[in-house]
Amino acid sequence: MSSSSSSPTAKWSHSFLYLTFLYALLYFVHTQIADRLLVGHRPVSVKKNNPDLPLRFRSDGSFKILQVADMHYGNGGLTRCRDVLDSEFAHCSDHNTSLFLKRMIEAEKPDFIAFTGDNIFGSSSADAAESMLRAFGPAIESGLPWAAVLGNHDQESTMTREELMSFISLIDYSVSQVNPLAEDSSNLAKEGRMQDIDGFGNYNLRVYGAPGSHLANSSILNLFFLDSGDRETVHGVRTYGWIKESQLRWIRGVSQGPDHSDNAFTLDKPPALAFFHIPIPEIRQLWNKDIVGKFQEAVACSSVNSGVLETLVSMGDVKAVFMGHDHNNDFCGNLDGVWFCYGGGFGYHGYGKKGWPRRARVILAELRKGEKGSWMGVERIRTWKRLDDEKLSKIDEQFLWEYQLS
Repeated sequence: MSSSSSSPTAKWSHSFLYLTFLYALLYFVHTQIADRLLVGHRPVSVKKNNPDLPLRFRSDGSFKILQVADMHYGNGGLTRCRDVLDSEFAHCSDHNTSLFLKRMIEAEKPDFIAFTGDNIFGSSSADAAESMLRAFGPAIESGLPWAAVLGNHDQESTMTREELMSFISLIDYSVSQVNPLAEDSSNLAKEGRMQDIDGFGNYNLRVYGAPGSHLANSSILNLFFLDSGDRETVHGVRTYGWIKESQLRWIRGVSQGPDHSDNAFTLDKPPALAFFHIPIPEIRQLWNKDIVGKFQEAVACSSVNSGVLETLVSMGDVKAVFMGHDHNNDFCGNLDGVWFCYGGGFGYHGYGKKGWPRRARVILAELRKGEKGSWMGVERIRTWKRLDDEKLSKIDEQFLWEYQLS
């Protein structure tokens, strides 16, 4: 009698406790965990720290760029290195990549950092945004302006290519753009975006003259960034991505458009440099030509030749292209007057070659002086590489372009 009468009360009590537990659990998830489910374990907001803009040459007439190709960042200390000496493997991780980037920034003191794709290795990254923040961390800490394009592995984690470029554009000190702004476009969409352009991460950055010079308010060097895509299928066969006609149409338009100068001292079209990830098919031709650096692996490019080289040659202002993708190639070679330079594999989680140090490329543009000693336009562009060894050895210094009176 007693047992049967208490049964409904016991069941109600158990149900109440169960519901209370569920409510407490939901409340905990909402207040403590939900924000961690957002991009990068934190809400995406407008960057707190902006770089000093516009980009400009120093008062000593120089502008130095650090190119970082193929970091292939994973999950930090848990991500092991690839293709390093056996004696190095046990203590090698993504932290080695970060340390190399810090050393390069301290040693070269660049004015600008260009990341040319495969910034993270998506398949090894549990959270794309968190990996991006860690990969770009040393650049952010430096307070230097920096920009990035995507490679073919960045989107293999938790974010699409559009989401990645949107996120990158919001990170502190980044001057990256999702796509061209209105001032760079002849075919405009609402809100300053361009219609009908393929990819994400096509944009132009202008570098202005030295402070106090006649060209302080003139852009005298253009930096073109292009999205070379990831993977595509052509006639049923998988191949790497390529730069599309819409992108080439845009870059031609920028090259032929106004120079955004506030005075009449710039009579010549300013020189330009281009940055993208996947090499073009013509790079294979350099196997039989004079190059500076090492050609150690086959060129992994698209089966589609979209006419990038032809476009750059016809434009006339792009003096050199900087790319990545093939980690064991670090050479510069000239095709029809345009230099094409690999950055060389930078990151320790990307494939490499045992005993062949990771490396980075440096690009230096220098101004010429006018008759009265004032800084004028760009006089020369040169480049070299540094190895991640004890001395950060400097190798393969060369001139890429020098100004000639027309």
